[in-house]
Amino acid sequence: MAGSSIGTIFRITTWGESHGKAIGVVIDGCPAGLSLSESDIQPYLDRRKPGQSKFSTPRKEDDEIEILSGVFEGKTTGTPISMLLYNTSQHSKDYSEIASYYRPGHADFTFDAKYGFRDYRGGGRSSGRETAARVAAGAVAIKILEQLGISVNAYTRSIGDICINPDNFNIEEINNNMLYMPDADAANEAGKLIETVSLDKDSIGGSIECVIHNVPIGIGDPVFEKLDANLAKAIMSIGAVKGVEIGDGIKVSTKKGSENNDAFCLDENKAVTKKTNHAGGILGGISDGSDIIVRAAFKATPSIFKEQDTVNKHGEEISIAIKGRHDPVIVPRAVVVVEAMTAITLVDALLLNMAANMDNIKKFYK
Repeated sequence: MAGSSIGTIFRITTWGESHGKAIGVVIDGCPAGLSLSESDIQPYLDRRKPGQSKFSTPRKEDDEIEILSGVFEGKTTGTPISMLLYNTSQHSKDYSEIASYYRPGHADFTFDAKYGFRDYRGGGRSSGRETAARVAAGAVAIKILEQLGISVNAYTRSIGDICINPDNFNIEEINNNMLYMPDADAANEAGKLIETVSLDKDSIGGSIECVIHNVPIGIGDPVFEKLDANLAKAIMSIGAVKGVEIGDGIKVSTKKGSENNDAFCLDENKAVTKKTNHAGGILGGISDGSDIIVRAAFKATPSIFKEQDTVNKHGEEISIAIKGRHDPVIVPRAVVVVEAMTAITLVDALLLNMAANMDNIKKFYK
């Protein structure tokens, strides 16, 4: 199976299945000399792991990270970093029934059609559990970015039709509620919506916004390796994402050029800056020094207890009600996944940029 790796210099490969013995990730291209231990990575996995609130699946996984290689005496060696997470709470019997039919909204049908078989135990490689491996790699990328003064902050922007109010934005509120929303009032209303949907044996979608601060000007390339294109690919690779926006995103299609263009000006230090940031920090595929703003739209959890129509492997139309342990909303646990994929993409772009011009090369080798 191809397609389990992403990145050029800072390259990650995830492995393992939802109900296999373990899942993990190999990072190639991490610079030597970075201080790294399991304690640097665990807090990010704790944000993603299941069973933390009434809004997530009751599946209990310790998600304790183990570093197998690439670190010696507390620092990275420059060799591949291999990490694993053991699966400790598989209830494979919960999924035995679905071996005979295709779940609506899942990859069952397409996976079966492509490969001629599928791991029906929770979706195998198609499961959201795979994202835990991405988060482990993202924690390493975030630590590299911190060394450069770059921060990546994601949060829940909306659940269903309930969106945060910019006037109520409070970054400290993000960790004060189970939905990771920077607006206490919106979080309260969204919680009520999720409870109503759950009582109806259904699920709900939402969106996540990610803001990257202090990215240097000039990161990304102008054609096929645009920074926004690579961010979109990385975030779109998260299973439940169905749309990605940069800056004003879809809204730009309704604006005139005079409304959408970000006028240039000089700051107090006479450096070039912008009066607005409709572009979301990227122009022509290259970072412009403003905050980079990325937004991801997540579909509702496809596994629901409400009855649905489908087809089984014998070609018969049937009705099903899916069993098992599932999130009524994916978004809160995906916040850290969006951070991880954003950080991985940005670190790779930063490393690639070091060879973009002769001045950079001469600075390094002199």
